[in-house]
Amino acid sequence: MKNKIITYLFARFFDGISSGMFMMALPWVMLQQDNMGFFVAITALVCTTISFVFTPFFATWIDRYSRKKILILMQIIQSITALLIFIAYYNQYESHWLLAVAQLIFWTTNDMAWCCNNAFTQENFKRDEYAKLASYEEIVMQSTTLTASALGIILLENWSMVAFSTLAAMASFLSACCYIMTPYQRKLVNTLKQSFLSQLTQSKKIFAKQIHFYCFLALSCLSYPVLTFMAKLVPIYFSEQNVDGALFATWNMSYGLGALLSGLVIARLLVRFDNENAMIFSMFTMAALLIIMGSYLSPTLIIGLTLIIGFFNSYNRIARTNKLHHVIAINERGRVDGGLKLFSTMAQSISYVVIALLSYAQLTELGFVLAGIVLLIAATVMLQFRSRFAYQLA
Repeated sequence: MKNKIITYLFARFFDGISSGMFMMALPWVMLQQDNMGFFVAITALVCTTISFVFTPFFATWIDRYSRKKILILMQIIQSITALLIFIAYYNQYESHWLLAVAQLIFWTTNDMAWCCNNAFTQENFKRDEYAKLASYEEIVMQSTTLTASALGIILLENWSMVAFSTLAAMASFLSACCYIMTPYQRKLVNTLKQSFLSQLTQSKKIFAKQIHFYCFLALSCLSYPVLTFMAKLVPIYFSEQNVDGALFATWNMSYGLGALLSGLVIARLLVRFDNENAMIFSMFTMAALLIIMGSYLSPTLIIGLTLIIGFFNSYNRIARTNKLHHVIAINERGRVDGGLKLFSTMAQSISYVVIALLSYAQLTELGFVLAGIVLLIAATVMLQFRSRFAYQLA
């Protein structure tokens, strides 16, 4: 088990470095040209839309083929993409269209790898290993995110796209190598006896079997769209209030630090507390913190409470993932994660529209309370669903 965890965690680490820094660099380089703000925004919208459309297909592939091979393939695709950017920019062929395509490839492969990693973890590790592995994964993921963010801010001003693409190509290649070295015991059986279309259409039946349970999980997923909502809302609000850039940078790191703290204690929390109650409690806590933020609107308070939100958002996500590990059939895991991701992505898109409307109406500060009310309603409904669903162990 030890060797399996070490190589797997290194694979996640290198993947995080590659994706984090390269995805940060791509829009930054595009924005160096004049009047590129609209193009960058449209590129992000296209990436989100294509990811949404292809999620059901990605999810079905995860339930049909070797998850280890899928993870390796995603890293190879990213490495080749970064290498092509390196060749183009090294030969002074600089094109914002080329960068947009690279962003699309990294965006979609990251989405597929994220869902595949959950299914891979459930399939390749034992039930009594999930809690400890979740702790290690969260620490690695948040450490990588903080490192990529901190280094990225510094290196964006000093590195060229040649340097960023070199780093991304090497890191993705190393991630692929680590996945190759990770021992894998495939448990998926008879996956190719059914047609792809048959498995794709079965997704509806999977969710219909335990509708209250999956609605409960979907509402729990709202904490992620709220997080991305905050990531857009806070910089807009801070800029409107002429808040110092150092405070914004501190806020940006506070969430990651909170999630990192969660990773340090998550193994004990998963063992001690029921997963459903942990999700409900986390949602109520985040709702209360957001309403407090919106009531006082102090930059220092927002930074401090975001640290706690980071902790409970991470706890909520890991508790949900751990629950899925224990109750979902291995051959359905990809499609379950895919369905939940569709709901989360749709909510995320709606949240961006809400931000635009609030900003246009000069009511940005209401966004904090609005997000808190959404989570409060979701947690209350989750409490009702908690007493209704009856799930079966996988």
